[in-house]
Amino acid sequence: MSLPTSPEGAMLLMWSITVGLGLVVALVVTALLVWIHHEASVIRGGVSEIWNVGQRVANNTVHIPQLNATNAIAGRILGNVQRVAVAAAAIEEHAEGCPGCVQCLVRG
Repeated sequence: MSLPTSPEGAMLLMWSITVGLGLVVALVVTALLVWIHHEASVIRGGVSEIWNVGQRVANNTVHIPQLNATNAIAGRILGNVQRVAVAAAAIEEHAEGCPGCVQCLVRG
């Protein structure tokens, strides 16, 4: 292919080159935009998962003061259960050796 010698031929060649380069640039930009869109979708999915986990953590931390109150009540219950166990052991020990003593009959 030879270069054009007329001004019209040179203008047509320059116009063709410009349109060709514009098409190549448009294709590259389109490819980059598609790639950016894909990566943004991947990032959005990760951010969404982080948000969901963060909400669950926040919901769990709301209950910590309630757990402290529950722990205090459970401690009081444990103290009462231990006293009941000691009393039950004393009753069992007395019952094993008691043939029906007068004190037990009078109190009963």
